[in-house]
Amino acid sequence: MVRSRSSDVKSGGRSAESDANVLFGTWRLSRAVGALLDSVLAPGGLTADEFGVYSVVAGASGITPTELARWMAAPPSTVSSYVTRFERRGHVERVANPGDQRSYLIRLTPAGRRAHSRASAGVAPTVARVLAALGDQEADVRAALGSLLAAVEQARTPDVTRS
Repeated sequence: MVRSRSSDVKSGGRSAESDANVLFGTWRLSRAVGALLDSVLAPGGLTADEFGVYSVVAGASGITPTELARWMAAPPSTVSSYVTRFERRGHVERVANPGDQRSYLIRLTPAGRRAHSRASAGVAPTVARVLAALGDQEADVRAALGSLLAAVEQARTPDVTRS
């Protein structure tokens, strides 16, 4: 059986399905952003995913693994793997959680802050190029992304009233 192609490779892989399905289009966007950031961050030794995690941890005085897993939409085992890897680099530390003695907070170390700062400086020109390309559409794009994230989060949350 021969399967027909749903996209034209010469047109950049766009298909009617990717144009009509917001989740598939978002997946494609995520992959493109990841590839762009990976290329910019590679000289500094971080991946796009790692940079995202460092950014969240840097923005907090400390974050629990549960909070980080929720933010990442990732299972606890993934968070644990990241934390272990970052600890080996000397970029994060675990500190006692003053609000819950059973858990700990994750914080960037000074070395982790320096790594994040170097990476941020490398990302800044790329962000500037993207914003320049968006022009006066930036606010609309940010609003649309916020609406899409809210819709995805709502879809991920089971509706207990429908049982």
